[in-house]
Amino acid sequence: MATTVTAAHHSIWRHLYDSMHAAQKPKSKLKFVTLETTSNISTLWRREEFLRICSKEELAEKAQDIEVTTPVTKSQEARYNLDQESFFINRFWGRRPDGVAINNALQIVYILEFKRSTHRDQRFLEVKEAEANEQYKNIIGALTTKLICSNRCAAASEWKFKHISFVVGNRGSVVGGER
Repeated sequence: MATTVTAAHHSIWRHLYDSMHAAQKPKSKLKFVTLETTSNISTLWRREEFLRICSKEELAEKAQDIEVTTPVTKSQEARYNLDQESFFINRFWGRRPDGVAINNALQIVYILEFKRSTHRDQRFLEVKEAEANEQYKNIIGALTTKLICSNRCAAASEWKFKHISFVVGNRGSVVGGER
């Protein structure tokens, strides 16, 4: 069942993501950088457009400071116990947003997340939005903190980083009185 649910999640997100890309106006400066496949933060930071914002080393330093403030989950304990020194930075680099778009002209990076819910509670939008914000707070936090950048990355503090969630519920999953 979990494989089917995951496949449905990815299929819906891919359709939404491709539709946003297809609906772009020709003069749009927005570039979807993860169209073909999802990428983790480490892979994204090998791309020239991200290296112009800040070096991987500079981002790693700030990310480490932020990651250590986030508790190790039960599912992460084995990896943490295996290598406590590098666990936090590896966890940061391994984070995998559903999508990423960049607007070089406006200097904005958008971290895109798709959440599906089968909650029967009318608050499902709030709950899923809060989950997504928690999931990406370390990425946004590391990126928005003023980084001490080299001359090559002096403009990093001028960049904005935004997290956008797309939250949907399953049709029929809302209880009768809330339709």
